[in-house]
Amino acid sequence: MGDDAGRERWERATAWPGVVASVVFLIAYSWEILDERPARWLHALLVGVLLAVWLFFLVDYVIRFALADDKVRFVRRNKVDLLSVFLPMARPFRLLTGLSRIHGFRGDSPAHVRRRVLVIAGAFVVMFIYTIALAVYRAERYAPGGNIHSFGDAVWWACVTMATVGYGDFYPVTITGRVLAVVLMIGGIAIVGTASATVVSFLNERTQYLRHDHSSPRELGRELPLPADPGEADSREATRPDTDG
Repeated sequence: MGDDAGRERWERATAWPGVVASVVFLIAYSWEILDERPARWLHALLVGVLLAVWLFFLVDYVIRFALADDKVRFVRRNKVDLLSVFLPMARPFRLLTGLSRIHGFRGDSPAHVRRRVLVIAGAFVVMFIYTIALAVYRAERYAPGGNIHSFGDAVWWACVTMATVGYGDFYPVTITGRVLAVVLMIGGIAIVGTASATVVSFLNERTQYLRHDHSSPRELGRELPLPADPGEADSREATRPDTDG
């Protein structure tokens, strides 16, 4: 039998360590890809850091899974955490789940929800483009017939592809690169659609607030009952038959 209270205590205690671990992994993962000829000791250090962070993610997920009361619901709500155990490219996204556990982003008030959505959505877009560009650069830089030979080319290609512009000046030629391109296209459509819906929802909420805040006194008077006239009340009291006695 799990204990959701214990799981929540564990998540609060490991929120900041999870964020730090995600940042460290992203730095080490990027360094290991972008530095084509690292020193032997640096390569060993980077590999050790990556393994240590992976072990941290694995232990964290296993403990949270063991403490969860409804384990099926826990797996459904923590897909990124599960992917980060098996897929290296998904591990930087643990930064987003770690941010959602921090006290300043928790809560159900409109201010908390808006702050959480804006910060996490913005971080997700940047992380999504960066990690896809990094993985495509790793797959394409030495591919025969490839044209993505620098990380700058990969970032430019990722931005153009996600924006559905498609200049065609850079494109992947490997199977891995093309699979990542499909993921980027699908993610770009979802991100643009979600961002548009969020903006429309915010504008509707703001319009309703301003309309309510600037309502005329006449309109407000229609909604509120008018106070009784004191003179009329005294007249009714004087003419009321005396039933006492």
